[in-house]
Amino acid sequence: MKIVKISDKVSIKRSIDSGTSEQQAIVNSIISDVRTHGDEALRMYTEKYDQVNQSTFSITTKEIEEAYQKVDQRFISIIREAAANIRSFHEKQLRPSWMTTEENGTILGQKITPLDSVGVYVPGGTAAYPSSVLMNVIPAKVAGVKRIVMVSPPNENGVVPAAVLVAAQEAGVEEIYKVGGAQAIAALAYGTESIASVDKITGPGNIFVALAKREVFGDVDIDMIAGPSEIAILADETARADEVAADLLSQAEHDPRACSVLVTPSIRFAEAVAAEVEMQLALLPRQEIAARSIADFGAIYVTTDIDEAVETINQLAPEHLEIITENALELLGKIRHAGAIFIGRYSSEPVGDYFAGPNHVLPTNGTARFSSPLNVDDFQKKSSVIIYSERALKENGAKIAAFARIEGLEAHARAVEIRLKND
Repeated sequence: MKIVKISDKVSIKRSIDSGTSEQQAIVNSIISDVRTHGDEALRMYTEKYDQVNQSTFSITTKEIEEAYQKVDQRFISIIREAAANIRSFHEKQLRPSWMTTEENGTILGQKITPLDSVGVYVPGGTAAYPSSVLMNVIPAKVAGVKRIVMVSPPNENGVVPAAVLVAAQEAGVEEIYKVGGAQAIAALAYGTESIASVDKITGPGNIFVALAKREVFGDVDIDMIAGPSEIAILADETARADEVAADLLSQAEHDPRACSVLVTPSIRFAEAVAAEVEMQLALLPRQEIAARSIADFGAIYVTTDIDEAVETINQLAPEHLEIITENALELLGKIRHAGAIFIGRYSSEPVGDYFAGPNHVLPTNGTARFSSPLNVDDFQKKSSVIIYSERALKENGAKIAAFARIEGLEAHARAVEIRLKND
């Protein structure tokens, strides 16, 4: 793992995959086909990309029951406990509608309304991601969304992994379809004979899913365009090199484009972690993927002191940030940009991925500078409420009309003045 001194004024390398023009053309074609041909197009693309020929897409009650038979009771217990933690955390984010009455009788307020429908994309095929189900569905449930639709690509046998179906059932999803890729995003956005359209689409996917979400945005809302996973670790010599190395590799095994970075003021600690990474990398089942990630997007940045290390972190604005230093909590106030912040030796990033409660759908590619983790607010919308009193209009009507005329909008001004005249 390469070690770089920040004093050398190097640019911090970031993994960004915005897709190629060829990939975008493929996505655009798929979306157009689904909008025009509906289920027929879904069947065609499912056979083409998933090698599955299926007449229907809906998951049946029987398939849910069979899924429960395929997983052990301990997994179900873990899923339920994780779901309870996630639900408890997100319930604390709920905000009520409110009204306030002014002295002149005017009532102003904000009405909070859950979205009518949400589509959740869960990656599938050869892998299973029940954690993605919980993290996307539970905040929507807490927000009060009535219709939640889950889509996930079938494996070569035409089924969705049992763990994903169990997680969906435990989270309360009642509508599940075996379809994936850009075609699933198009179905959620525009609807087909089998799948009614939704108002918002959330959930991670490959580059084709990401490009499709970007393309349909505006017709529906989306959560974000997520890039490859990232972790940055701010550590000093009070941390353990083997534990820090393990945490760096926990992200590297996700994807060849995942970004794992250590920032430390200690060259001795940097060298110890670099050695540990090489040692542990050789023993990983996903060694090839992790090795490419570390080689292309992994780095250890050595700073002159802890303050420079903190500023480097703020420049990175990482998806995941671990702080493993002496008096780590004292540094929290200095961190301006990070999706999720894990403080202390025992707060390893996978704790947040699966079990602690905060959402693991996080801003990537430096977007933590201006965006937040997926949360309850993402599944609600806000309407302003204005009940202007007669007294308030008499007090302020002339000012409102004057303001309108400054903008050259005479009809706006007259709409207020006619009420003043009529009274």
